[in-house]
Amino acid sequence: MRTIAEINEKINQKRALVWTIEELKTRVVEIGVTKAAKEVDVITTGTFEPMESSGAIINLGHTDPPIKIRRCWIDGVPAYSGFGAVDLYLGASCAVEAMDGEELRERGGGHVIQDLIAGKPVQVRALGQVTDCYPRATFETTVTRDTINQFYLFNPRNLYQNFIIGVNGGDRPLHTYLGPLQPRLGNAAYSNPGAISPLLNDPDLQLVGIGTRIFLGGGIGYVAWEGTQHFPLQKRLANRTPIGPSATLALIGDAKQMDVRWVRGCYFKSYGPSLMLGVGVPLPVLNETVVERCAVQDKDLVAPIVDFSIPRRVRPTFGLVSYAQLKSGKITIEGKAVRVAPLASIFLSRQVALELKQWIEAGTFTLTETVSPIPMDRAFLPQDRWTDF
Repeated sequence: MRTIAEINEKINQKRALVWTIEELKTRVVEIGVTKAAKEVDVITTGTFEPMESSGAIINLGHTDPPIKIRRCWIDGVPAYSGFGAVDLYLGASCAVEAMDGEELRERGGGHVIQDLIAGKPVQVRALGQVTDCYPRATFETTVTRDTINQFYLFNPRNLYQNFIIGVNGGDRPLHTYLGPLQPRLGNAAYSNPGAISPLLNDPDLQLVGIGTRIFLGGGIGYVAWEGTQHFPLQKRLANRTPIGPSATLALIGDAKQMDVRWVRGCYFKSYGPSLMLGVGVPLPVLNETVVERCAVQDKDLVAPIVDFSIPRRVRPTFGLVSYAQLKSGKITIEGKAVRVAPLASIFLSRQVALELKQWIEAGTFTLTETVSPIPMDRAFLPQDRWTDF
């Protein structure tokens, strides 16, 4: 029906019809898939959820005399320095090393990234490996995003194409990456926003690939590679959506362009720091199948209920529930009503999709052809499959 070049021409002329994913789903109910596909050019999706496998590449610039950094802390958070002399990687989930008080314990790399994006100053302390070309042994300074060369997010694993629902069938409270789970099935938590989530609307990744331009943290980003723990071979329903954790993407984008509204450090009690991140993906309507896939509803999507009280990699489940059930606020497990809440902000996920729509309508955001598809044949290789020698 359309090509990306044709859609971009309409975007440049500000003639493209853009719907958010929720607007699309509503229109399909009203007029059907075929008519909707003839009308709309781009569908925008979005999510705002914790994405702890994120971080920032930072280049400080050379000192005089120069230093080859081998240990570094940014506002007390260790930054990896095992490559270029003044290149650093600041992980979002890395915790501050100083443990002098609760306020410090609740701070990590995600908070430092947020502060840098906000233009705030942060402290850098570095120890160097003294060599003939790098004679300096130590370095301390204050930097901002404007006084460093490069500052960009490179996130190894974002945009899970589905995830799990966490519960606790044990006798004591648990502190997890899904937040606190109360004993004896006292509550449940999930992180994916369901039918508005980007990859659940492109289940076979036919529209998203390496080079896809996206909304990342309030700036423009790109899909760089498959994400870590990418597992597209997950079992799928007839509508092609996975029944649990599946595809993931590695994302990259200039953090100097980003907005703290969409990049926020957070902390999970007794688990550690993380990063709340807004990501939006535009889906070009190249054919009717795109709209058919995007018409999927929360009642047609499921996720597994996993018991975190069992300390194993593979934990028992209490079966599958739909996202419609999750969003009702209660699910039933073995005859018991269990309250449930999302870690993702449904409101802000909608706002990401809306802001991306506005960018496209204004002609400031065009679509890209993918350089290469994301592999859809990756198996998951756990370490317990191998024998220790």
